[in-house]
Amino acid sequence: MKSLRKWSRILHRDIGFFFIGASIIYGLSGIAMNHVKDWNPSYYVVYEDFVTKKNLRKEIAKKEDIFSLLDDIDKRSNYKIHTYMQDSLLKIYLKKGSSILLNTKTGKGKSEFLRKRPVFYEVNYLHYNPNIWWTWFSDIFAGSLIFLSLSSIFIVKGKNVLFGRGGIYIIIGIILPILFLLIF
Repeated sequence: MKSLRKWSRILHRDIGFFFIGASIIYGLSGIAMNHVKDWNPSYYVVYEDFVTKKNLRKEIAKKEDIFSLLDDIDKRSNYKIHTYMQDSLLKIYLKKGSSILLNTKTGKGKSEFLRKRPVFYEVNYLHYNPNIWWTWFSDIFAGSLIFLSLSSIFIVKGKNVLFGRGGIYIIIGIILPILFLLIF
């Protein structure tokens, strides 16, 4: 038992240190994903009002005129398509979910640019396992969490481990998720 306790402590410590970064990544993205109803954890929207003197009425506007407007507001390389929602309402769809809405009579417009939310975009990207290598890393991390949980039982000496306070906490930690699944 003494040798098991010793190796549990050593491996628990070293594996725990190794996976601190992954724990922070999955912790942050997990919190963000828990609140996806309240906000978009990966993106935010920037709105910008503008006025143009360019004549983009439906009857006379050409694609090059649309590009000319884009040169002032964004980049023409982001152009996807445009449509007239009404005779005087032009909508330009851009890459990455952005768009421009223009009243062609008044020249007043509003742009919506989708921007990556710093830190959260990256950690959410990793949470979705973007490629096979990260999937393997995530599987090893998940297995290590199981090991860290189980090895913690053998680290502490005394009566408060499995058949004392520690055992009560383990049972509560198992029962709470089961109750949640049964009730909700």
